[in-house]
Amino acid sequence: MAGAGGEGEAPALRAVRRCLAAFPAEARELGLTESVPYLDSLLSPLEFYREWVCPNKPCIIRNAFGHWPALKKWTLTYLRKVAGSKMVSVAVTPNGYADAVYQDRFVMPEEQHMLFSNFLDIVEKKVISPSVFYVQKQCSNLTEEFPELLGDVEPEVPWMSEALGKKPDAVNFWLGESAAVTSLHKDHYENLYCVISGEKHFLLHPPSDRPFIPYELYLPATYCISEDGSFQVVDEKAADKVPWIPLDPLNPDLEQYPEYAQARPLRCTVKAGEMLYLPSLWFHHVQQSHGCIAVNYWYDMEYDLKYSYYQLLDSLTKAVTLV
Repeated sequence: MAGAGGEGEAPALRAVRRCLAAFPAEARELGLTESVPYLDSLLSPLEFYREWVCPNKPCIIRNAFGHWPALKKWTLTYLRKVAGSKMVSVAVTPNGYADAVYQDRFVMPEEQHMLFSNFLDIVEKKVISPSVFYVQKQCSNLTEEFPELLGDVEPEVPWMSEALGKKPDAVNFWLGESAAVTSLHKDHYENLYCVISGEKHFLLHPPSDRPFIPYELYLPATYCISEDGSFQVVDEKAADKVPWIPLDPLNPDLEQYPEYAQARPLRCTVKAGEMLYLPSLWFHHVQQSHGCIAVNYWYDMEYDLKYSYYQLLDSLTKAVTLV
């Protein structure tokens, strides 16, 4: 019986590999481009849904939120005046990588609660620290921690809410140092990422690149700062392992992950006043200019055919990897 199973397994695996190899090419034939397109004006909610959300394609929209007071008001001086006395959550790491693989662990940042004015002192380099600080808490921190700033933006993006028939799950505020980096990952959200000042640099992969992007399971851990200022990595031994991407797309180890050479990342820079539509399940790695300020809106994705497509692709990739 074992021998018969082995004889049948090789052709099946070859078929799966051929299927996986064809997925990305077919996806690009269906409309994915070599660069992220720009829209110079807003479409109607129906048009945007039909032309961008349904085909799961990213775009950068100019003039999408030019009416926001934040574009003119949100200087560091203004933020200090309006919210400087608040206690806020700040992610602190030794290297700028929060929620990333380090020393064979999935390591999360130390979360410090500090006066926002003290955080701004670090961003403005009035205080020098060897650590990297980033306001990046993603639990709708704009509405929860910075309600004073809500009047300068919008609690939702009206045309997107109409297109999707729902309100955003979260509205997040981002401000940090240039050393702060977001490691490669994906989200189950339709993401509208609005840069208020500075620039964000995105490296993107479509879901169809999943066969070339490695995942491994890691014990979760957290950075903790010792009394002498050094960082320790403290394991969360009782927690389940976390699937995460160990690869750095800026400097990929192709000897360890040769499949990644077949991936075709898209790169784009989102400037002040521009909005990136980042579709659900797209992999993204993010860098930023120093002191960049941004707001993003997370709308829960529809668990429809594209989700089923990704789950199939993910399952086939895992099956080939395990053999």
